[in-house]
Amino acid sequence: MNAPALSSARLVSGSIPGHLVSQTLPAVIGVAAIMSIGIVDAYFIGQLGSAPLAAISFIFPVAVASTSLGVGVMVGINSVVARALGEGDFEKAARRANFGIVFAAACGLLMGLALWLLIDPIFTAMNAPAHLMPLIRAYMAPYASGFPLSLAIMGFNGVLRGQGEAKRTSTVSIAYAAANWVLNPILITGTPDVLGGFEGFGIAGSAYATVIGWGVGVAMALWLLRGTALPLNLGLLRNCSLIDPAKAIIRVGLPAAFSNAINPLGLAVLTSLVALEGQAAVAGFGAAGRLQSFVIVPLLGLSGAIGAIVGQNWGAGRIDRAREAVLYAGGFCVVWGLLVAVGMIAAGESFARIFSDNPAVIAEFALYLKIAAWGYAGFGLLIVGNGIMNAVDKAGFALAQSVARVFVVMLPVALVLRPGMGSAAIYSAELAANLFGAVSTVVLVRYIFGRQPPVPAAR
Repeated sequence: MNAPALSSARLVSGSIPGHLVSQTLPAVIGVAAIMSIGIVDAYFIGQLGSAPLAAISFIFPVAVASTSLGVGVMVGINSVVARALGEGDFEKAARRANFGIVFAAACGLLMGLALWLLIDPIFTAMNAPAHLMPLIRAYMAPYASGFPLSLAIMGFNGVLRGQGEAKRTSTVSIAYAAANWVLNPILITGTPDVLGGFEGFGIAGSAYATVIGWGVGVAMALWLLRGTALPLNLGLLRNCSLIDPAKAIIRVGLPAAFSNAINPLGLAVLTSLVALEGQAAVAGFGAAGRLQSFVIVPLLGLSGAIGAIVGQNWGAGRIDRAREAVLYAGGFCVVWGLLVAVGMIAAGESFARIFSDNPAVIAEFALYLKIAAWGYAGFGLLIVGNGIMNAVDKAGFALAQSVARVFVVMLPVALVLRPGMGSAAIYSAELAANLFGAVSTVVLVRYIFGRQPPVPAAR
């Protein structure tokens, strides 16, 4: 069964810069499509008033954290599939791919139930005001109920990414996003009388659009997976041990899940601290975060693409090629991060007026960008470094890094500086955390690759 594996491990030969471009560009399109949902959400929810916009600002870090746990599962599947293909073991890759899809769906059921049960405790702990809780519940109840669909998409995308099928992964994301683009304005604010006079569901309409979009994404992923070397075939799981694939995915996926969730957990804590500065600060901070998520899309796309490239070459013993990919990716993070920071700072207030005409919200939006934007390059190095470490089965390193970034740097800086600096201290804490992420990534990745022989393994 080696021939199919060798033909599927397409990233172990050819130009590394070419692979980075061919894998990253579709990922950028897919990530941009997903991130655009947040921009569309913020725009139409903003039309409902400042209270719904503040409510979605509380919801945003929780949604990111829950999705990040799912991303960890996807990363685990991506890692084990890519390395198995690189090793030339097609049967192992197929078993782990199919087990990963089932595993992801099961995780989604558990996580959705937990979210539904813990709505009030979570947002009470975040200092959400009582008058916003009905809005938060209206969104979170349908969101939690449909969350298993989100994890099913993660499972399918993990299998697609591990094979280097970046275009198919991007197509799944575009299908999900397109459903949201169409449904968000209808379900949130309704339609004019000439189109039926539907009133819309307010903030809950955003959640309904999200869940329907997930359903569309699952259908598209099922269809696209059929045309790959590793189609859905649950029969492969009948007569084999499930312990080995479970261990392999969990060994990467569990640390990766917590690593991905810790960063938005830190964001949730920062949001709770910003809440002490007033509703305008929360709205400005949340809206700026939505825009920030969009402009760093190339970094997010690269962090998703790097895993298959490094993983397949690592599994094949081509450490030289994996190292080359790391160097090119790191250089891009620095250049893009600095360029974007300059543009965002220069146009901060203009961007803010897209989301709100409240002067206090605009001021907080611009202040956040002036401080935090200088950390974009560091954040890029952090997330790309996480992708690299997960790909080579060093997810524990990435988890330790994320824990230190949030609990040793971000939160202490925010708590110490806030009494004298107000919201600026919280934005400075995010900057400090991203600079720490950059330095620690360079140290950890150099250490991991320094332990490997520089000469490529014979094929």
